Amino acid sequence: MKVFIAGLPAEVSEDELTAVFGDFGPVKSLRIIKDRETKESKGFGFVEMVNDSEAKEAIRCMNGASYYGKRITVNIAEDKGPGFNGGSKGGFRRN
Repeated sequence: MKVFIAGLPAEVSEDELTAVFGDFGPVKSLRIIKDRETKESKGFGFVEMVNDSEAKEAIRCMNGASYYGKRITVNIAEDKGPGFNGGSKGGFRRN
């Protein structure tokens, strides 16, 4: 199950977050989304857990919790499907 995490403090590392979610069960993958130019965290990320029931328990326990003094939001990630780009195909239109 893929889980969405929002409100992450900038100082949180992927290794640290993997360890936190690892307390609930095996973590298949984890990625904190970063700005392409500055390489700084955008404050959200995704974790994929092996077991759905463990992922749901992590969501239940961590959603709304304080992490480094910031309230985080943890939900089931919505699958936008392949090629999702926010509803736009770019700014250039060819006729």
